[in-house]
Amino acid sequence: MLRFSSFKALVLVTVLLGGSVCGFAADNELTEAEKKDGWQLLFNGKDHTGWKCNTGKEIATPVEDGSLLPWNSGGYIIVYEKPFGDFELKCDVKMTPPACNSGIFFRVGDVKNPVYTGFEVAIDQAGDGYHDFGAVYDLQKPKKKAPLKPEWNTVTLRCEGPNITVSVNGDVVTEMDADQFDKVSKRPDGTQHKFGVAAKELPRTGHLGFQDHGKKVWYKNIKLRELKAK
Repeated sequence: MLRFSSFKALVLVTVLLGGSVCGFAADNELTEAEKKDGWQLLFNGKDHTGWKCNTGKEIATPVEDGSLLPWNSGGYIIVYEKPFGDFELKCDVKMTPPACNSGIFFRVGDVKNPVYTGFEVAIDQAGDGYHDFGAVYDLQKPKKKAPLKPEWNTVTLRCEGPNITVSVNGDVVTEMDADQFDKVSKRPDGTQHKFGVAAKELPRTGHLGFQDHGKKVWYKNIKLRELKAK
């Protein structure tokens, strides 16, 4: 007969090994709850299935430690094969210290010109304001500093119509209403941004991608669920 302490240890081991039953999953896998909620796994942790460079070429950098690496991939961004409109995305990211610059591109209308035809969540250790970690790059700066951890950080991006929300490790850091950006090259407060159009006119459906900006950045647990348009 098992002692109570031994029984507790057995339960703990069972939970750790069979965690998906209790809502946990190994890297690059979906839990049963996520499957029921409509989440898709966009990266299998083993190869580049579903992904390519924005140049149309195969990704040159191999998968490393179960992670996608845009660095030295052969394109400016690596993109997923399917475009998305309204969605919620979550992924884990690890940066090269002490200064790293990358980005999560989304709703990109022209993959050959991602910088000016889509939005970007800044993944940047040295950025400030409109380029800080979690900002909607050059459009909406975070309302508070992202609570970054030493290695892996979870980024959640929600796009629903004009509304864009960025969370880092469970904390909402940036909120943007694209409909308020109705002036060419200007933010609602009148300051200039990089786009030669009103940001309101940027695509509401487009491709998802990760940027190579000269430093190693790792992305894993890339999961997305599409939202029904209201």
